[in-house]
Parts: sequence; C-alpha cells; structure tokens
Amino acid sequence: MEEESSYCIITTAFDDKENAENTIKALVEERLVVCAHTINIQSMYWWDGKIENHPEYFVQMKTKKSLFKEVEKRIKELHNYEVPEIAMIDIKDGSKEFLDWIEKETK
Repeated sequence: MEEESSYCIITTAFDDKENAENTIKALVEERLVVCAHTINIQSMYWWDGKIENHPEYFVQMKTKKSLFKEVEKRIKELHNYEVPEIAMIDIKDGSKEFLDWIEKETK
C-alpha cells in the first residue's frame, strides 16, 4: 500500500499584483508556506452570469497538508476576491532534501 504524503501544493490566483505579493509575504512570514511561485496568466471564467476574461497572477505554494486549513483561512482574510480559488494538490513524492526543507521551514 502506498504511503500517504504529508506535503502539498496550494494554488490560488489574484487580479492584483500587490494583493498577491502581500498575501504571499504574510504566508511565508507566518511560516504557513515554505515558498510560492507567481506566474502571469490569462483567465476565462463564469462570474455573475457572464464570461470574464482577465489577466491574473497564478500562485503555487508548497507546505504541509496539516497547515491547509490555516493557509485557506489566511488567504480568505487577505484576498480581494469574493470567492478566491483555493485548491490543494497532494505531493505524492519528492526529493528527500526538498521535503525536509518544507518540514524544517514551516510551523
């Protein structure tokens, strides 16, 4: 039987670079995530009965699965969207050094 992973990637997206940077900074300072990557993307989605098409900042954060609820709570507190994307992706495997780094640098 495969062993359950203790680590994950949490994703979200922002329409405002400053909001993205401030949220990431808070999460890293609070040791809720070990690091975050930001990628400029174009998003198309349904909102309020119409299709929206806007540039966004996609954020991918590495952390422990045990911290997901805390990260989710902080994103909701700091995010400027009414309904921010908050998704968790299980890290099934990774290098020992990488996973040890996540373990050491998060609370």
